[in-house]
Amino acid sequence: MKASKALRMLMFMVAMSGAVHAQNIDQIRDADPLVITGAVGTQNTYHYSSGTRYASPLNNTIYANLNISIYGFTMPFSLYYTNNNLDFNYPQISFNLTPSYKSWTGHIGESSIAMSNYVMNMSFYGIGLEYNDGKRWRGGIFYGRLRKAINDDPTDPFARSPQYSRMGWGFKAGYGSGKNYLDLYMLYAYDKENSLDERWRNRVSPQDNVVVGLKGCVTPFSWMSFTANAATSVFSTDTRAEKVAIRTDFDKVFDVRYSTLMRFAGDANMNLMFKGFNTSLSYRFIQPDYTTLGTYYMSNNYHSLGVTTSGTLFRKLSLSATFNGQADNLTNEQMYTTRGFIYSANASMRLGNHLSLSAGYNGYLQSQGDGVCQINDTIEVRRVMNSLNFTPSYTYDTEQLGHNVSLSASYTENKDLNRFATGESDVKTMALGASYGMDIHAWEVNVGASLSHQQSNGYHTRYTSDVGSITLSRSFLEEKNLSVSLTGLMAYNEVRRQSKNLSMGGSFSVGYTLARVHVFSASGSFNKYGDVNITKTRSNLDMTDISLSLNYAYTFSLLTIKSKKHRQQETEQKEREMREKVEKALKE
Repeated sequence: MKASKALRMLMFMVAMSGAVHAQNIDQIRDADPLVITGAVGTQNTYHYSSGTRYASPLNNTIYANLNISIYGFTMPFSLYYTNNNLDFNYPQISFNLTPSYKSWTGHIGESSIAMSNYVMNMSFYGIGLEYNDGKRWRGGIFYGRLRKAINDDPTDPFARSPQYSRMGWGFKAGYGSGKNYLDLYMLYAYDKENSLDERWRNRVSPQDNVVVGLKGCVTPFSWMSFTANAATSVFSTDTRAEKVAIRTDFDKVFDVRYSTLMRFAGDANMNLMFKGFNTSLSYRFIQPDYTTLGTYYMSNNYHSLGVTTSGTLFRKLSLSATFNGQADNLTNEQMYTTRGFIYSANASMRLGNHLSLSAGYNGYLQSQGDGVCQINDTIEVRRVMNSLNFTPSYTYDTEQLGHNVSLSASYTENKDLNRFATGESDVKTMALGASYGMDIHAWEVNVGASLSHQQSNGYHTRYTSDVGSITLSRSFLEEKNLSVSLTGLMAYNEVRRQSKNLSMGGSFSVGYTLARVHVFSASGSFNKYGDVNITKTRSNLDMTDISLSLNYAYTFSLLTIKSKKHRQQETEQKEREMREKVEKALKE
């Protein structure tokens, strides 16, 4: 009895002081009663630069982590010591318990319930219950806090933006399968006025909100389906405003005030699915000022139309294309209307077992139209961006060598289409790249080399960059627990009529694992660089950067009390390994 009482008290302390993760009742029953693990280590880095100092010359860090797990509930502790700064972290007062039994799932603490994105997509701190029979019926209900109050001192110049504590409750109910279904969602959220300091209340207004949403799908044919997701939000921007004297349909659940708004949001999709060919047509409409207190942020005052299609030809050629157009200023109350169009097309093909080809095009067009004001040609925003890319790759393996060759080419144009534009913001960029990788199987060595060239042309300027590198890596010892990597790099950057910079250097890294719990690593880099423009008084590689790093980590397990199920699994695993060894010995 005393042991049982002590265990219950310990579990209570965990719930009050630890970050408790979601647990299923069956998982708690099968979890190990007690597991204590941790890690200690050190990271030491040295930097030297003959130019501008961009980092502290010496950084030393010592850290220790300890994780205590009781029937799956974890409490993490961490200690960091860096350059005379000490940081200690311990479990916070929050938890998340999600017990489940058959078709029921409970939520206690920090949790979330899936709902329509127009209704709620944030977590809550409270209680909830969900039901799902896995076939047709489903539902859920919750009550809790949606956000904490922020009450910094108003006289503090660095005070955070104040906010009220926000509470909420809601439910959902649904029926149907993945092809034909209907779901109903409802949320009521409100700010607690007394949760905010009086000195802030004149600056921030408390709000409340009722949102009702519907989401459904109909599949009349195997090749066609329709989905829709819509919601109506009744929202008060200030709950201190005077109530409307006229009775409304919302009086029983919501006080309609002179600060109350009613807005709509929704989308609809039609999907066509044929053999080797899919198409989707979508439309979205969100009214101005549409707000739900169950989301962190939501864009509004726009509608959009999009189409996506994809398919496969000859079982080798994959094609896809998308188009999406969007416009704001739905009530024509803005000065101007902004429109945006996004479009793309992509293709990929595999020829034989070695050669792959892929190509794509992406485009974006932004324009302005009349709103309250008539657009002025001289300041009209009208831009276009076009991008093309092509990437072939070739792989080939033999018993001795493995080869991988990849090429890439891309062209991007960003242009101002205003007829009065001077071209100062126009940019054209061409990028070319090539890489080669080789695996020497007998030596277990990997060799890689790459080259890249980029040129960007802007208004009376041109930027050029060329980079080349080569890398050599290999693992050693019987267990491959020693790895070594070497890299050489050269880069040339030029801004026409301004600078010509050359950089040359290399880096290395070594890692060794001992007994699977000790990890030693070392890395370093050396780089010489400078302006090599011959018109300069000083023209050589007179700048140096050096970086060295030594690290060590040790992971440990202080104590493990395994559950009966896990002990049985370990015994069965050992028996299987023993049988396999005996069978292998008999065959030999």
